[in-house]
Amino acid sequence: MSKFCYDPIKKIFYENTGRLAIHGDASAKSALYRNRFLLLFQRLSRDQHFSKPAFDTETSHFGSCEISPIQSLIGKTGKRWVMGVISQLEDGHFYLEDLTASVEINLSNAKITTGFFSENTIIVAEGEMLLDGIFQVSTCGFPPLEDRDESLASLSGLDFFGGGTLTREETLRLAGLEKKAVNDMFVILSDVWLDNEETMGKLATVLDGYENVEVVPSLFILMGNFCSHPCNLSFHSFSSLRLQFGKLGQMIASHPRLKEHSQFLFIPGPDDAGPSTVLPRCALPSYLTEEFKKYIPNAIFSSNPCRIKFYTQEIVLFRQDLLYRMRRSCLVPPSPEETSDPFEHLVATITHQSHLCPLPLSVQPIVWNYDHCLHLYPNPHTIVLGDRSEQKAFKYTGIMCFNPGSFSNESTFVAYRPCTQEVELSAL
Repeated sequence: MSKFCYDPIKKIFYENTGRLAIHGDASAKSALYRNRFLLLFQRLSRDQHFSKPAFDTETSHFGSCEISPIQSLIGKTGKRWVMGVISQLEDGHFYLEDLTASVEINLSNAKITTGFFSENTIIVAEGEMLLDGIFQVSTCGFPPLEDRDESLASLSGLDFFGGGTLTREETLRLAGLEKKAVNDMFVILSDVWLDNEETMGKLATVLDGYENVEVVPSLFILMGNFCSHPCNLSFHSFSSLRLQFGKLGQMIASHPRLKEHSQFLFIPGPDDAGPSTVLPRCALPSYLTEEFKKYIPNAIFSSNPCRIKFYTQEIVLFRQDLLYRMRRSCLVPPSPEETSDPFEHLVATITHQSHLCPLPLSVQPIVWNYDHCLHLYPNPHTIVLGDRSEQKAFKYTGIMCFNPGSFSNESTFVAYRPCTQEVELSAL
């Protein structure tokens, strides 16, 4: 994926052409926060509610909520709108930071919108400065979402997704092919424990079932964890896990129609073998997958997160136990006004933040120079969040989001038809 940074002076995105080091220096960490902030700030600046009126005339019926830099709050009275990232600069004291300054905030009486408000999330807040220098927040929410087409129009042909830019003619041709691809189906399973006999038996049942259908699925996506025990420093069974992958290859090869007509994609989980738990994660080590590839040579072992281009559609897949960790990191209880479903709060958080993992870096480390790999901008068509929590599907502002659930624990999986964005929540 190309890395694009926003220039607030020229008001354009430019591509970072230099080599990106895995171990970045201190400036890379501050750039991570700055790029996240500017990405949402340029999106907000196009929103009619937050843009400054061109003339000092009476504002229209919805009123203008112009964003004030935090630096400008000093000595000002009255209500102000500010935008910043929530950070804990001192133990137990939360601050709102933008590119100019930081101010301590009080969220105790704030009316909040849907989502998980945790440290590291970027919010838009209305409030006023108190005499003791604390910004009393009365209303706060995430920066408003922007329609995918509006985002694309403002990007002037830059390829944020990483699938290559398409001409208008190619896009129309692909859209035509997409409409005809009604039989294409993706089968998505998460938590496939290869060292568990019961799970392997259930997987054989699923493969047998799809072997005998009229049109076999075009893609099987298997997400980690691939072992019931975390592959950490105390794990010494890598050779047996390698053999388990070989057995899985044999099992798939014994289904000739699936082997011939279906693709198999593997995405590592949070506890799988790899250099570390830092995101984004690289693919599973070749030592584990060599035996499997003898049986299924065209299988794809991908990174986590992973992105799929289906004709004109963009699909993002991410395997992380995000819901539990977001709820643990919440600063204020989520608002039950619109929904009390935690999964819907999670979807609202990651889409408004345009980021797959807006947790504090102390909770979930991220490779500073590769934070752009977790961005969700422009909005993709589909987000698949592999999570241990219960199976769920939710369409939010046109973005289809779903969690296939844990196959090993709950026997749940998802059959997804990208052509119609139809999600079949399935279970054995």
